Parts: sequence; C-alpha cells; structure tokens
Amino acid sequence: MLSFVYDMLPSRVIFGVGCLGKLPEEIEHLGATRALVLSTPEQREQAAEIVQRLGSHAVGLFDRAVMHVPIEVAAAARDEARRSGADCCVAVGGGSTTGLAKAIALVSDLPILAIPTTYAGSEMTPIWGLTEDGSKKTGRDPRVLPKTVLYDPALTVSMPAMLSATSGMNSIAHCVEALYAKDANPIISMMAEEGIRALAKSLPVVVKEPGNLEARSDALYGAWLGGLSLGAVGMALHHKLCHTLGGAFNLPHAETHTVVLPHAAAYNAPTTPVAMSRIARALGAASAATGLYDLAAALDAPTSLAAIGMKAGDLDKAAEIAVQNPYHNPRPITRDGIRALLENAFQGRRPQDQASPAAVD
Repeated sequence: MLSFVYDMLPSRVIFGVGCLGKLPEEIEHLGATRALVLSTPEQREQAAEIVQRLGSHAVGLFDRAVMHVPIEVAAAARDEARRSGADCCVAVGGGSTTGLAKAIALVSDLPILAIPTTYAGSEMTPIWGLTEDGSKKTGRDPRVLPKTVLYDPALTVSMPAMLSATSGMNSIAHCVEALYAKDANPIISMMAEEGIRALAKSLPVVVKEPGNLEARSDALYGAWLGGLSLGAVGMALHHKLCHTLGGAFNLPHAETHTVVLPHAAAYNAPTTPVAMSRIARALGAASAATGLYDLAAALDAPTSLAAIGMKAGDLDKAAEIAVQNPYHNPRPITRDGIRALLENAFQGRRPQDQASPAAVD
C-alpha cells in the first residue's frame, strides 16, 4: 500500500523569456533594498548588467565565485556582504555562484534571489557545499534555499554548447537519483521522469541550435524539475562519487556528473528495476544506463574520466574516499564494486547492463 512523506520547499519561481525585467520588483518583494550581486569572473559582464538594472538597490559586485566553493572564497564573500551592508544576495550564473550565495546565507540569513544561466538546479535546493583541504562537505539547511528564482531562457542562449550539454546531464542526474531515493515519493518521481524527458528531448537541439529559444525553454524547464527533485529527496551513490571526485581531485563539476552518471545507473540497475524502467522510458531507450551514455555521446560531451583530467593513479584513492561515510544507496556499496565502476568511467566504456523491464505507468 502506498505510503510516503512529501515536504514542499517554499520558493517563488518566475519563468519565461524576458522575466529578468521583473528583477527590481522581485527585490522589493523580498523586502530588500541593498543587493550584493555575485558571479564568476567569466560572468562579470553579465553580472554588471544586473547591477545596472538594480540601480540604487545594488551595493556591490563580488565576481570571485568558483566551482566547489573553496572556504577561502566563501570567507571573502561573507566579509564583503558584511562590509557592504547587503540585505540580500543576487546570484547570477550556475551552481558555483549559487553555492557561494548559499555560503553567505548559511552564516547570515541573507535571502537569495537566483538568476540561473545554466541547468545546474542548485537554485531549487537547500543543499550547500564547501571545500576545504581537498574535501568537499555538504549539508542541508533551509536558510540557504533561494527565496526567489528568475528563470529567463534568454539568459542561457550564450551558454557554450559543451556547457549546455554537461550542465543538462548534471540536471538529469538529479532526476535519475530522485527516482530511487530512500525518501522517494510519487510527486517527485513524476517530476523527475518529466525532467529527464524534457532534457533528453531538448539538449540535442540546444547543442545544434544554441539560439533556439523553444529548446532553451524546454531545457530550463527540465532543469527546474531536476532542481526540485534534488532539493526534495536525498541523493545516492552518483552524487557521493561526484562530490568525491570534485572535492578531492578538482574535476569540473558538470563534466564529472556527465561521465559518472551512466556507470552509477548501471551499478544500481539490478536493485532498482522500476526506476530504471522510468528512466529508460523518459530517454526513449532500451536501457537506462546505455541510454544515458548514448545521450552524452550524442551531445559530444565527455564520456571518460581520463578526458576531464582524472589520473589513473588516483582511482584507488577515489574508491577509498567514496566508501567512507557513504550516502544511502539502493545497492550495497563495496570497495571493489566502486573501484570497478570508476575504472569503467575512467576508460569511458559503454555500460553493458540489461535492457530495462517494460515501462511502468
């Protein structure tokens, strides 16, 4: 008999081409008047335009966000928020920038307004992450959940094809793990499957036609559902591995998710037939794991850890770290099993799991 718990996360979402124009009134809706705008160095120009839009409501621009949120960068951003007297943060960009805003909110309670320009999904979660001494620590805290998110597909048009592909695969990973999460529920499972479907359909078009706003809208919609899924239920083996590889070996975040995801799905396939069936159905593939691998390959995204900077000599260390304090996972985690998974991902082998069972309703 069906039994579950579903906690709704409080956030305000504005979606649509041109919705960035609502930014000043949304700052006022938060009751804020002094916004600190955050970005990566690469997106400084875009963030500077946000500062101009905000006018007197902006108190500064901090453009030092980097992936995995190093504790030193978080400390500098927190200092700047205090120095400027900011009463809210505006995060412009992807997961790195949103993560930095969360690091500020974690110690200050400043509300966050997020303006995603990638498909990261972090803007819909209460999950924070900080990296210190080569180790990435994550946690959940309602204070870091952005209060408002402006999803304007037009802001993603300038995203390079490769980043579009890997950022989209990262969002698919949120949906995949939500389907076999310990605390899965039918509402999130429905959203997760729809998110995979929307992203699998739109990403090939986005890569070939970067200016296609309809495809961009569908991809951003899928990413929103991925973020909702990530924020509402727990993640499993895939995310543990990616946090390990990113924090300990400084591998690029989205690319790591892209490479590892098919292999994590193959590892869990024997114990999650219903989830794998739904993933395969959303992909239009015979198998979840091979479908994920083939989608990444079709997008010309990386399919091996070697291609994104992993060294063969670090695989043993990665396996050892990954089995320490493991996340809940539907299939028991063993050191040998994880080592084999990492070897397959390092070599870029196409997973060879069995075709998923007949799709379920």
